[in-house]
Amino acid sequence: MKTPTVLETSLEGLPAPARGKVRDIYDLGDRLLIVATDRISAFDVVLPNAIPEKGRVLTQISRFWFSKTADIVTNHLISADVREYPEACRKHAAVLEGRSMLVRKAKPLPVECIVRGYLTGSGLKEYRTTGSVSGIKLPSGLTEASRLPEPIFTPSTKAAVGEHDVNIDFASVAKLVGREVAEAARDLTLAVYRRACELAEPKGIIIADTKLEFGIYEGKVMLIDEVLTPDSSRFWPKQGYQVGVSQKSFDKQFVRDYLLSLSWDQKPPAPTLPGDVVAKTTEKYLEVLRLLTA
Repeated sequence: MKTPTVLETSLEGLPAPARGKVRDIYDLGDRLLIVATDRISAFDVVLPNAIPEKGRVLTQISRFWFSKTADIVTNHLISADVREYPEACRKHAAVLEGRSMLVRKAKPLPVECIVRGYLTGSGLKEYRTTGSVSGIKLPSGLTEASRLPEPIFTPSTKAAVGEHDVNIDFASVAKLVGREVAEAARDLTLAVYRRACELAEPKGIIIADTKLEFGIYEGKVMLIDEVLTPDSSRFWPKQGYQVGVSQKSFDKQFVRDYLLSLSWDQKPPAPTLPGDVVAKTTEKYLEVLRLLTA
């Protein structure tokens, strides 16, 4: 059954939400209610269109990965069952069902924890200039979609909505959060990515890279936010993978490619997506959910 399309929420009886690029976050004291809307962003700018089913897909994929990585790292999920939410939330079940999570409130780390197993995007751009990504020297001769000898941790700053993240090296992360926390975040990022690749590749999905977020909860590093979704990752079909060319994808690269065909300067306001691009994007999100959870 399709869920209602939701561009933003304002739930009566709850505090005004903090709005991220995609999520509306309600502060419930020691817990948070995270609602994945159908908003979509590209180049760190929120687009005016809703992508039907997107918030539901993001939530279900995150739940899948939280379950599959719980033995590696503690995560913030308490429940995704609206019947187990506080009473003030339950009356909004029609909106919340399938697209929300009740989670523990952690203190987020001020960095994006990115891991790359393949070279593309900003990593490829940096490599072509310096031969390195986030201070990590890579072999010569790599090109678009090259598989790296081993996954690398390439963190970035956490930019505000409308601003661009900037790649940083591990030493910069250590300065921001302390070496012990930085090492834990790096090691957990790599471990989660390796587990995800082990599970996804037999299902025909290459995870080229992904972005994880961590927070501190009761003095320990905890996995928070979303996990290995088409918003935070590059998912490529294993069939047809070829080094040296741009890959087909299950993620929002389809939207980025459309936007790159325009004369848009990648600053707000963003252009409206045509109906066929919206429909194709919904199709890609649903397809990766089906493949992963089959």
